[in-house]
Amino acid sequence: MKIREIREMSSDELLKRIIEEENNMVDLRFSHELKQLTNTAKLRSVKKDIAKMRTILRERQSKEESEKKEPLTKGENK
Repeated sequence: MKIREIREMSSDELLKRIIEEENNMVDLRFSHELKQLTNTAKLRSVKKDIAKMRTILRERQSKEESEKKEPLTKGENK
């Protein structure tokens, strides 16, 4: 999954997708332990996709928090 695709998703979609990918990761690990997984690179790929999605989600949360905490600039009233 590319970063561009992830950035186009809404935060709610990202959360749902993270949960789906984590469940997929559990299934892949289970298959790997049972020696049924033929493409072991898939584990790494899914893990990286989850990390990318979490990073984008965290960036959005930090941005929202910083916008709330920004001090008033000159000319603005409380």
